[in-house]
Amino acid sequence: MPQHTTSDLSGLRSWLSAQPPTLGGQWVATLDDRKREEAQFHDQDRVGHRDENPESSPNRRFYEAATTSIEHMDKWVAKRSPGAVFLDYACGNGIQTLRALRHGASLAVGIDISEVSVNNARESVEQAGFGDMAFFLQRDCEDTGLPDNTFDACLCSGMLHHLDLNRAFPELHRIMAPGGRILAMEALAYNPLIRWYRERTPELRTVWEAKHILSLREVNLAKKWFRVENIRYFLMAAPLATLLPEGTPRSLGIQLGHAIDAVATRVPLLQLWSWQFGFELVKEG
Repeated sequence: MPQHTTSDLSGLRSWLSAQPPTLGGQWVATLDDRKREEAQFHDQDRVGHRDENPESSPNRRFYEAATTSIEHMDKWVAKRSPGAVFLDYACGNGIQTLRALRHGASLAVGIDISEVSVNNARESVEQAGFGDMAFFLQRDCEDTGLPDNTFDACLCSGMLHHLDLNRAFPELHRIMAPGGRILAMEALAYNPLIRWYRERTPELRTVWEAKHILSLREVNLAKKWFRVENIRYFLMAAPLATLLPEGTPRSLGIQLGHAIDAVATRVPLLQLWSWQFGFELVKEG
């Protein structure tokens, strides 16, 4: 269980309170081309919480089947949040930040390159009554500017493939507290059918994102800075059932898909055809 003195939390809160929450268009203009594209893409995608509407993108229908990976992430947040200083790394609209606070995080920080995302997240957390326990900052995840050795728990939910991991992993190592844990939940690169779908729908993602879906190669890269634990695979047959007609056919298809996945995602080599996977990174110390 994380242990923080009142002085520790007070000092961190004071530091965070002094930071500008958003940096604006002039700051974005100083970034690399790929990062400017990310900021603009996610500003457009999240304006008015648009991305929370399942009908906003054909890609989002597949998440109807993603209950197993979502439950895995939710259980991890519930376990790791109590008493923790929690980081939502590329926080989007702050949904996981809010979940961490509801599970007892001492303090939560969300960062995102998108100004719209940061404003959405702050609005959501304030409406839920946790505004005094969370800070949201528009920042570069590869160069956060956050203090050293700060965070006990960090969630990276579907965002590492947006980053240059040779920069992001050492930055995460710097800002995590000794013994701190990161859960990464990511799409997986190997399934040829899923690769074909990504190639046919380039408008749904940035150029960098499309070319940097994670494989075990990136997990091995992380070992330069972290101990890697608990690699898990999710979703192989169930997403295909979302193509069925709505109602009973789709519901039963997804249930059957989950039953198949419960076995298939545990079979060596075959599991690499999963849509998603997760792993933990632990900072030694």
